[in-house]
Amino acid sequence: MMAPVEQREVLRCEHCALVQFRTSSSMCRRCHKSLEVEVPEPAPAPLAVVPEATGEPGGIQVASAVRDLRHVRNLSQRQLAGRMGVPRTYISKIENGKAMPTLSSLDRLARALQVDISALLRDATTRHRDEAAVLLADPFLAEIAMYASQLDALQKSIFLNHVRELAAGRRRSA
Repeated sequence: MMAPVEQREVLRCEHCALVQFRTSSSMCRRCHKSLEVEVPEPAPAPLAVVPEATGEPGGIQVASAVRDLRHVRNLSQRQLAGRMGVPRTYISKIENGKAMPTLSSLDRLARALQVDISALLRDATTRHRDEAAVLLADPFLAEIAMYASQLDALQKSIFLNHVRELAAGRRRSA
């Protein structure tokens, strides 16, 4: 049973401009593209530190690379799918290792995640080492990293909140 008309969400498709109620699949009735294209602010750096994958050692781990990079970019599967123009379930299948993307899909994935295609093809250990080296090449970040290892969880939280406030342009009044 469908919700009353007053409670249903009305959306405009960003691709074909059709105004419609949200469908159960969140796909446009006319052009069949995702209605939930949310484009967050682009990441400031082309590479970001990716947590170590716990998958099987060796080999190409596209699934973990996609998942890790998506998490680092704070993207949902739906947002990444919207950037690529594919269904969300395709992203899920890639991340769970049930589908291997074609070369053209790898290229679109890399562009959507704002990385070089080689970042999706490297194993997790190499990817992590390379991305950490890029970050630590910045003398300021290298100095922060040296001190950050000595902080406890509360101190790290306080430090991150201060950095977020500075980045947002807010000043603390004493």
